[in-house]
Amino acid sequence: MSLGGTDAFMNDELIAATGADIVNIPTCLGAVAVTYHLDDNPPLNLSQDVLADIFLGKITKWNDREIAALNPGVELPDKSIIIIHRSDGSGTTNIFTDFLTKISPEWAENVGMGKTVEWPVGIGVTKNSGVAGMIKKLSGAIGYVEMSYAIENNMPVAAIENRSGNFIAPSLRSTSLSAEGDIPEDTRVFMTDTGAENGYPITGFTWIILYMEQNYNERTRDQARALVDLVWWMTHEGQAYPEGLNYAPLPERAVATVENIIESITYDGTPIR
Repeated sequence: MSLGGTDAFMNDELIAATGADIVNIPTCLGAVAVTYHLDDNPPLNLSQDVLADIFLGKITKWNDREIAALNPGVELPDKSIIIIHRSDGSGTTNIFTDFLTKISPEWAENVGMGKTVEWPVGIGVTKNSGVAGMIKKLSGAIGYVEMSYAIENNMPVAAIENRSGNFIAPSLRSTSLSAEGDIPEDTRVFMTDTGAENGYPITGFTWIILYMEQNYNERTRDQARALVDLVWWMTHEGQAYPEGLNYAPLPERAVATVENIIESITYDGTPIR
């Protein structure tokens, strides 16, 4: 399962190449966790401003007064912060930098979002496993990985300030809650900087991409119906299974949006379902 990949954002290119309309169907949600390596790995709160300033290289010490103010009672070391980031193209990076772009005008102007960016500071490594491994190796390191990697590697995760001013740690529940609000008809969106009061603010969908018109390449209506029924099952009964992979199920309002999308899929111009 791939989190926040860019394929779903390539519809315009696919439409231009094939002349066919395409739909993106969310199947579940994943979170990007901010993880770190300190002695005893105390739980940490990070505000939006502090998180952006860390990755911009403006906050360079763990005992910086801004971090300390967010974490009273936590003994923070006089140690340099080592940024670890992805060096390869990554949906995880796409989601993380999308969040930073939304919360920090300086980040938006100087770095921006994408599956690859020019990082102001830090050490680049490939894959989530590489980031997790490097953070575990280097005391003072901080970086971002899919939540599943943090869970599987027993790594600490920071509670991140959301738009409501609440510090929310990534979990299956807080990830699902991030999509509790209105979902646009074009679901090619990340749920970063969610307005949901208890939602974790660095999340995104995984998608299935289908042609809206299913009569192509000599496909039969029965084949098209079987595919649509499968996707319906995945987004309904199948929602019991993502948690086993440390992904979060779709909330009810997102499922309602998904139902409208699935019901728009046609065969010879007639709705299949």
